Amino acid sequence: MTEQNRITLVEAVNQALHFAMSKDEDVVVLGEDVAVNGGVFRATVGLRERFGIKRVMDTPLAEALIAGVSIGMATQGLKPVAEIQFLGFIYAAMEQLVSHAARMRNRTRGRLTCPLVVRVPFGGGIHAPEHHSESTEALFAHIPGLRVVIPSSPRRAYGLLLAAIENPDPVIFMEPKRIYRATKQVVPDDGQSLPLDTCFTLRQGTDITLVSWGASILETMQAAKQLAERDISAEVIDVACIKPLDIETILYSVKKTGRCVVIHEAARSFGVGAEIVSQLHEQAFFDLLGPVKRVTGYDITMPYYQMEKHYIPTTERIISAVEQSMEQA
Repeated sequence: MTEQNRITLVEAVNQALHFAMSKDEDVVVLGEDVAVNGGVFRATVGLRERFGIKRVMDTPLAEALIAGVSIGMATQGLKPVAEIQFLGFIYAAMEQLVSHAARMRNRTRGRLTCPLVVRVPFGGGIHAPEHHSESTEALFAHIPGLRVVIPSSPRRAYGLLLAAIENPDPVIFMEPKRIYRATKQVVPDDGQSLPLDTCFTLRQGTDITLVSWGASILETMQAAKQLAERDISAEVIDVACIKPLDIETILYSVKKTGRCVVIHEAARSFGVGAEIVSQLHEQAFFDLLGPVKRVTGYDITMPYYQMEKHYIPTTERIISAVEQSMEQA
């Protein structure tokens, strides 16, 4: 296998956009610096040159405008893929996304849909300034009518982005920028989408279930490998689509292993991890050998680069939580 066959997560996003735009003339891309510069992370490189200025559009620095224009496009037959440069910039667009995009199908009783994808890099780990390291996926997961998708590998980025573009309803597609270029995989450019609303079991295990998503999958997989050296068999589940949540896959695993640790970079309180823990305790209480544990970020703003490594869950913290869980009956 040559290195040329292998691509990074951000390259897989670019590959999926090229495929979708080649297949469907209704797919358009818009956002700040996505055309001439190819995006702040170069996810949209080459699109303007291939598809022209009518389908790949630079916008003003106005997130509310990006969201509002995209919703108008989506309700009138286009399939916009809008980029918000960083998750910390999306709050200006929340009124459009929450009050209009998420409600369009319900408001019109199905007469109009909103096939909109909002791509947004998120999370810490790249030594960025303030507002560039948010992990507030729970905000969007709480809104009825929005899908929230988070890929954690090049293959899943390609397949899930194609599925999001094909979906008739709005999707918040959150890209973990810390692992944009962390790993490479062979990703066939065959247009094969992956199912939305589905968890992916990345590693089989019998002793404990590790549940995570986004960039934290990297540390979770590293922890599982180190635990195997200690004769602890960890099953790893990538949630991938946190809304709607495929709790059945997680339940199946936890009923098999009896133990679970949930890992995420976002703040601990009121997060997606808390929702997973709650559902496991409601639906698998008598299968659990002990309480479900969480390894998370802290209830503070993501610190600047000198301290962010202390905020992001580490392999060591995951292993410690697993060991504590294994000590329980």
